[in-house]
Amino acid sequence: MKRFLSLLAVAILAGIFTLGAYKIFLEPDTIVNQSETTPNLIPTNYNFTNTSANTIAASDIDFTVAAEKTVNAVVHVKQYGISRTPRNLMEFFRNGGSQERTIQGAGSGVIITEDGYIVTNNHVIAGASDLEVTLNNNKSYKAKVVGTSPQSDIALIKIDTDNKLSYIPFGDSNSAKIGEWVLAVGNPFNLTSTVTAGIISAKSRDLNERDDNIQSFIQTDAAINPGNSGGALVNTKGELIGINTAITSQTGSYVGYAFAVPSNNARKIVEDIIEFGDVQRGILGITGGTINPKAIETYDISTSQGVFVASVADDSGAKKAGLKVGDVIKEIDGLPIRKFADLTGYVNSKRPKDIISVKVLRKDKELTLPVTLSKYVIQNYNIADVGVEVTNPPKDYLKKFDLDHGVVISKALSARMQRYNLEGLIISEIDGKKVKTVLEVKEIIDSKYPDEDITISLVDRNGDKKEFVFQN
Repeated sequence: MKRFLSLLAVAILAGIFTLGAYKIFLEPDTIVNQSETTPNLIPTNYNFTNTSANTIAASDIDFTVAAEKTVNAVVHVKQYGISRTPRNLMEFFRNGGSQERTIQGAGSGVIITEDGYIVTNNHVIAGASDLEVTLNNNKSYKAKVVGTSPQSDIALIKIDTDNKLSYIPFGDSNSAKIGEWVLAVGNPFNLTSTVTAGIISAKSRDLNERDDNIQSFIQTDAAINPGNSGGALVNTKGELIGINTAITSQTGSYVGYAFAVPSNNARKIVEDIIEFGDVQRGILGITGGTINPKAIETYDISTSQGVFVASVADDSGAKKAGLKVGDVIKEIDGLPIRKFADLTGYVNSKRPKDIISVKVLRKDKELTLPVTLSKYVIQNYNIADVGVEVTNPPKDYLKKFDLDHGVVISKALSARMQRYNLEGLIISEIDGKKVKTVLEVKEIIDSKYPDEDITISLVDRNGDKKEFVFQN
């Protein structure tokens, strides 16, 4: 045992000696900093490097100011309508297949004046017999429809209150830039006062080029879901730059793409309704389209962006100003025109008799022409659910029927209606509303649900008025 302990002690001493020799003779000198050190932590948020006075870091943008300015001016809009669909077989047999019951839809709206004017989407209030608006403080009011523009999906409604309301001022949607931060404020899935943030992803986006009414939306990736329709798209100053309207989705819920009617267009529609009672729509008086490779090759065009003029309407502002077939529209009032939706988006914010400056490219030469916009008039319209085509009445035609309003049936479309001699008869009212133009007929029909009945007031050749109900 003593021998073992002796050997262990010798081994320990040998190890100490070896380690000491290494420290003294072999290990290089090192300097040890005795001061207290802190770990070098890298923050997980992303910051831009400020390289100029105009560069703003993403983390420096404050959404709270815009949210506080706008959340109390966005309302919850509930609408009630009538359905005649029976709920069960008992109702079907008892009531001859018709049973009235209340249906409800919901969306959002934006207060734009302190005395209660509210802008929303037409599809939010279409077909409603009653409207109810709930403010952010949970107070509810009955609302009335002031006017609508189904083509632009904009409606103006109003509530009456003795209190001054919070409202959102209009901003300039033409000045909004791609990549700019925006907030969407609304009531998705009945979740009131919801704010989401994103950027402007694109401008002048058209969702339906098959329609003769080319649209021009602001596209954003701020989350918008069912119930957001009619709500506000605002910039970081809290200014209204769009009315949230639609999403593109295979599921019905938000998948990254949302669209808003530009505020300049919405503002013009609202002002028209208040001042004139309807929308005053100006047109340039051309047909054409966005330049594409085929057009470049066919017409030997030297530019890849703009709107190609395919035809010019007689007696239009474009014709009088000197626009010609083959011209390429490059700018309007200094605004670059890259595609047809750029053109219609800007022109739709103008009125008849407004003068705009149009820069065109004609055989490699640029010309600037002042164009006076004409009034938009629809000559014919098919009321598909009734089975007739209507047109605006010729001059003095209504006097024969002792009327000051109405549209003329120009053609029977369905086999059922062709059995009657309807050509030349007058439709004076639709659903109890007097109609003076084909455009008014279209607006009424566009504002209805697909399964709603249509009541037509028809004036026959003897001047007698009769009502007919067309059930869908």
